[in-house]
Amino acid sequence: MRTIFALLRLAIAVLSIIAIVSTFLSTAARTTINPFNFFGYFTMQSNIFTAVVLLIVGLAGLARRRKSKGLELAHAAATTYIVIVGVVYNTLLAGLPGGVDDPWANTVLHVVVPLYAAIDWLLFGDRGKIPFTRLGLILAYPILWIVVVLIRGATDGWVPYPFLDPANGYVTVAVYCIAIAAAFAVVGWLVLWYSRIRILKP
Repeated sequence: MRTIFALLRLAIAVLSIIAIVSTFLSTAARTTINPFNFFGYFTMQSNIFTAVVLLIVGLAGLARRRKSKGLELAHAAATTYIVIVGVVYNTLLAGLPGGVDDPWANTVLHVVVPLYAAIDWLLFGDRGKIPFTRLGLILAYPILWIVVVLIRGATDGWVPYPFLDPANGYVTVAVYCIAIAAAFAVVGWLVLWYSRIRILKP
């Protein structure tokens, strides 16, 4: 069972990396890429983070090594971030202009990887109970990302997603930021709570 877990994780990690590289190359073929903009999207950052975590977890599984507490927390954080990506994209952004132009890469980054990450956490019980006190660590990164995006929107005018555009009014943007932060908190809490439940044991 552990080997199956490991191979699935490695496959999804590789698929995510291929989708990111394909998106980068296709974008570069059309226009000059500003790496701060391309990698400024939470979609890209969370997919990269998730891919790295799944690679490490997958390789640890093949080597028959147990996940450390730090790796378990990183896995929980990656699950939280990528699930939020899937939810936000499919409820707020799907069908809007911009974003990932390659349909297959778009599906991988916004649907396949988030869905897999959720299933992985729900079914694969190769982790211990993660204390709820770790929720703050999970929330630190997305909050920092929101702060950086708001600063960039107010200075150079670049924003990754239309609902964070200062042109909408700072009250509207503030409401979205609070809603996003609350969503991260809820999903993160659920991820930590579910770490106490095991369905398929390695």
